[in-house]
Amino acid sequence: MKTVYINSVCSISSQKTFDNSEFLDEIIYHEDNLIPVVNPNYKDYISPSESRRMAKGVKMGVAASKIALKDANLDTVDAIITGTGMGCLRDSEKFLGALIDNDEQFLTPTSFIQSTHNTVGGQIALNLQCKGYNFTYVHSSISFESTVLDAKLMLENNEANTILIGGVDEIGDYTAKLHQIINHIKAEKTSTSELLNSKTEGAVFSEGANFFVLSNEKQTSSYAEIIAISTYNTLGNSKISDLAKSFLDENNLDIDAIDMVVLGNNGDVTFDGFYNELSSGLFKNTQQVYYKHLCGEFMTASSFGVWLASKILKTQKLPEIVKLNNLKDSNFKTILLYNQYRGENHSFTLLRKC
Repeated sequence: MKTVYINSVCSISSQKTFDNSEFLDEIIYHEDNLIPVVNPNYKDYISPSESRRMAKGVKMGVAASKIALKDANLDTVDAIITGTGMGCLRDSEKFLGALIDNDEQFLTPTSFIQSTHNTVGGQIALNLQCKGYNFTYVHSSISFESTVLDAKLMLENNEANTILIGGVDEIGDYTAKLHQIINHIKAEKTSTSELLNSKTEGAVFSEGANFFVLSNEKQTSSYAEIIAISTYNTLGNSKISDLAKSFLDENNLDIDAIDMVVLGNNGDVTFDGFYNELSSGLFKNTQQVYYKHLCGEFMTASSFGVWLASKILKTQKLPEIVKLNNLKDSNFKTILLYNQYRGENHSFTLLRKC
């Protein structure tokens, strides 16, 4: 089977990450429980007439895809695979609001049509005139991991040469209020710089779009090689450290072979224990990194973690802001990423320097 490479990246997040010439050079500190993205100039990527009709998530996705393609020196790809946990929430809320306000009569279908989860992938395909395989995964907090797994299988079996993948989610005001009521979002405003010191339930939520061009051919622009990815809905009676060791064993690696572990700590006192188990146990002598204090929590936030790990492998630069400990500053060859959301949908992703 062929090797799978990450040939380009783009991240639109609550930091200025869409500019690939920089790498967390200027950090934006937020103090809230809902943090917005730092928007690029969408006019550079989408015509104003199109942009007016697009939901926030669609605009983020289209812009991020075009930046990723430019980074890979491509005009189009063989396939497009997107992942989203909640889809185009704002249009969904708009349609449901109109349904109630108009007593279920005289409704225009526009918001409903644009609220479907595959709107982002479809709009990207229209922009690129890509008529190839186009699929959207809606697998809650492993939606992005599902895109990686699908693309990896296609490339390994030579079913495509270049595939655009991405994870995108947006904030919806009404949905955010519901998440606050059930303590999925923190009730209080929290400084992102103090996120790990939080002793309350819930996370700081955000939105974002992270896109990558994967290929079975290595280029000068390549960032990393994807070695393996595995997802687990629930742990059962297993401990996360046992599962991590089993995952490494399956890939013929021991703990010492991992140069860095990227963890998805989000400040939720109820569920950060999964990460703490790894950081204080199996990987206590490994360089540890976290990222959700920068991008916030959302269903495809793990895609930001892949962006971060890819940039570290290519630049061999480790920004101070993401360090959980201080054991290693350079010579990163193999990185393990671990993410979970509210005790479910655990995932391990293994990346290696090209």
